[in-house]
Amino acid sequence: MTHRIITINRMYGSGGRLLGRALAQKLGIHFYDKELIRLASEENDIPYEELLKVDEKKANQWRLPINEQMQMQPQYHFHPMNDVLFETESKLSKILPKEDCIIVGRCADYILGDNCLSLFVYAPFEERVKTVMERLGREEKSARSLVKKMDKTRKSYYEFFTDRKWNDMENYQLCIDTSRFSQDFLLDMLADVYKHL
Repeated sequence: MTHRIITINRMYGSGGRLLGRALAQKLGIHFYDKELIRLASEENDIPYEELLKVDEKKANQWRLPINEQMQMQPQYHFHPMNDVLFETESKLSKILPKEDCIIVGRCADYILGDNCLSLFVYAPFEERVKTVMERLGREEKSARSLVKKMDKTRKSYYEFFTDRKWNDMENYQLCIDTSRFSQDFLLDMLADVYKHL
């Protein structure tokens, strides 16, 4: 690897994004999450709020996920906005890292291949439901529904664009169950792994 890049795919409620952000701060490197959407917005002259609607979602053949007038513009007429965002994020993921960084989601592990350390962050379902209840103040039934929905959405998106199984541990170089360790321990461990890349 020219630059040390860590990609993180994560189950909803496992704390993967929070872990990635904290690790980037600890290492003093750049962190890409929704910033990729902002950059894609600028690249394509599409409002950020519209791209946010299709972030990490595959296209639905029955409805348009964004402003109909925008999707019907000639350059997007036969090209779902989900695909526009994925292709732009793919291009950005390849050209942006001119320094060490962490990229969360968006199939970055697949896009970058061997040019990154790919992590999969997970936790047992019940632990993730509890986390979502605490973090978002949701009732248990609502939290359960949200965790299932978000996992299904991420899985569908990843498998649609990569033709690989999202939760197949063989696709990743390191898989971490965040329910078994403290965040401090995980940060120290991952910082040590980073030093040896």
